[in-house]
Amino acid sequence: MPALTTHLTIIRHAWAEDPGPGVDDFHRRLTKPGRKRFEKFVRRLEKVGLGFDLIATSPLIRCRETAETLAAELGAGTPIAIVDALAPGSDWQSLVEWTISQDAARVAWVGHAPCVGRLAALTIGDGSAAIRMTKGAVASIRLDDGIGHPGELEWLATAALLES
Repeated sequence: MPALTTHLTIIRHAWAEDPGPGVDDFHRRLTKPGRKRFEKFVRRLEKVGLGFDLIATSPLIRCRETAETLAAELGAGTPIAIVDALAPGSDWQSLVEWTISQDAARVAWVGHAPCVGRLAALTIGDGSAAIRMTKGAVASIRLDDGIGHPGELEWLATAALLES
C-alpha cells in the first residue's frame, strides 16, 4: 500500500523570460538571475529541513527547470515526474489521485500562478481562500490524514523574505 503523503510543498516556478516574439509560453526558460536567486533561496530553506521524496512538475520548461534546480540544490537525487495536471489550469483532483498513487511521504508540486495559490487553498480545505504566491514562492502543508483531506499550512515563504 502506498505511503500517505504527510507533507506537501507547493512551489511557483522561479523567475522566467517574458513571453514575446520567438518565445512562446511553453518554452519560456528561467532567467540566469532568476535561477541564481532561486538556488540561493532553496539553500536557505534546506537549512530548515526542506526536502522531498518526489518532485512533480508542470510540463512547461520554466517549471521543469525550477524542479531540476530544486533537485540539484538539495543534492539527494530526488526523482522528478512531469505531471500534466500541473500545467496552467491545474487539476487538483487529478493531482491528489496521482500523489496518492506514489509511494512518497514528502512530495513537491511545481506549477504556475494563479493555480498554485488555488491548489494550496484546496489542499488546506478552503478552496475560497486567496493565497498569493509570487515567483519562486514555497508553501509547506502538513497533511495528518493524507492528501485529499484538509491539511495545515505550516508556512509560506518568498525569496524576498529571506534576502534581508
